Amino acid sequence: MHPFQCVLRARRCLRRGPLASVSWLLLRTCRAHSSVPSSACPSPQRQQEDGVWKDFSSRLATGPTFQDFLRSASVPPEQPSSSEVEDPPPYLTVDELLGRQRRVYLETYGCQMNVNDTEIAWSILQKSGYLRTSNLQEADVILLVTCSIREKAEQTIWNRLHQLKSLKSKRLRSRVPLRIGILGCMAERLKEEILNREKMVDILAGPDAYRDLPQLLAVAESGQQAANVLLSLDETYADVMPVQTSPSATSAFVSIMRGCDNMCSYCIVPFTRGRERSRPVASILEEVRKLSEQVLQLIRERDNICKQIHLPAQSGSSRVLEAMRRGYSREAYVELIHHIRESIPGVSLSSDFIAGFCGETEEDHLQTVSLLREVQYNIGFLFAYSMRQKTRAYHRLKDDIPEEVKLRRLEELITVFREEATKANKSFVGCTQLVLVEGPSKRSAADLCGRNDGNLKVIFADAEMEDATDSRLRVRAQPGDYVLVKITSASSQTLKGHVLCKTTLKDSTAYC
Repeated sequence: MHPFQCVLRARRCLRRGPLASVSWLLLRTCRAHSSVPSSACPSPQRQQEDGVWKDFSSRLATGPTFQDFLRSASVPPEQPSSSEVEDPPPYLTVDELLGRQRRVYLETYGCQMNVNDTEIAWSILQKSGYLRTSNLQEADVILLVTCSIREKAEQTIWNRLHQLKSLKSKRLRSRVPLRIGILGCMAERLKEEILNREKMVDILAGPDAYRDLPQLLAVAESGQQAANVLLSLDETYADVMPVQTSPSATSAFVSIMRGCDNMCSYCIVPFTRGRERSRPVASILEEVRKLSEQVLQLIRERDNICKQIHLPAQSGSSRVLEAMRRGYSREAYVELIHHIRESIPGVSLSSDFIAGFCGETEEDHLQTVSLLREVQYNIGFLFAYSMRQKTRAYHRLKDDIPEEVKLRRLEELITVFREEATKANKSFVGCTQLVLVEGPSKRSAADLCGRNDGNLKVIFADAEMEDATDSRLRVRAQPGDYVLVKITSASSQTLKGHVLCKTTLKDSTAYC
């Protein structure tokens, strides 16, 4: 097949996909490099005109390829590390790429992927010297991360642009010019319309072009509109660590893939986010690890978060853990325990254990016993293994441990757990604990029950006490109150003590 026919066939195939505009650009460029009229498609009879075709073939061979328009469609290049700064394009200097502490205001519309895109975009801009602001009036750059999933979502952005138009026109001349950018799916879908209809929009960046934000903003500084909406077959931002953009957020999303190949008949996503591609596993794990570190730091720093972590082990034998398909070894689990205790001094640990799993030997059982002694959990949930239908173990493994052996091993685990938990809990004797009152004790109507900072049950007498916020008052504790209790005794299950006073979470730090 002739090279020109190959291009035409590629164009027909891509027309149905999200890269149709790119294929058109490729074809247009090929025509510009060719001496053959664009409307002419050579027939076999004309192939003997060697001079013309050799000239065309040579020009086509030395002209642009798909790789010039799609970022490395075949072999993904090595991404620069986060510490490296990419060389600027020839039309910009390094100094022009710097944010010079200009303030960026980000607004996010749409799905969780857009939340993640916002965090990626801010990570890139932050490294270029931009500052973040939550005050629209002090912003030098306003970026809207947009959605195209429904017409209403796009109309919301058009309305917002009209609101921002007056803000830009009223900008004081003594300040740097206000730049407005459209990011994400709407920029990809309505690129020409946005630039032509809203002259106040300075930059457009599609979902795969966030790395170019510093360059686009630098070009916009010269008064020109700048856009990059090319889709990529390999961009996952694997080396860009998202920066959480909401200080009040109670959750975080970890993106594991971008784009979509499903091509549902009603959905625009494949056309705005491109082909499906997965993030490298190492990149995902690194982000999860950093988020986990942030969680541990929060638990350590915040008085309103319990210093307690539930970390199910199930077994102390690496061989049994592999049979269970737990995804970690005993050594990795113990290393994590040490790290948690170093990060959160005094943390309380709880866990789950199964006695008598398929194929468990006495040596495997003894390794679980030794793990209980080594870690010294405060709270434990221990059970004999019970085969469940439909599970992998039901289809692939044999429930070959006799019931009496399971029960004997379970009793041994419970005994060891109680011994070690008692030792751990006795460290609280003589200490004053902040306790959240839950209600009456189940064993005595004269006592109240609550939980300390490590989620351990604390029993104390239901008696009048001083109110630390007003020493003139004598009160009784009610469910939901915080009280200070001095611990006098401990078992594997509970702490006991006498109540000192009613307090608040804020005031309790002065006593504990």
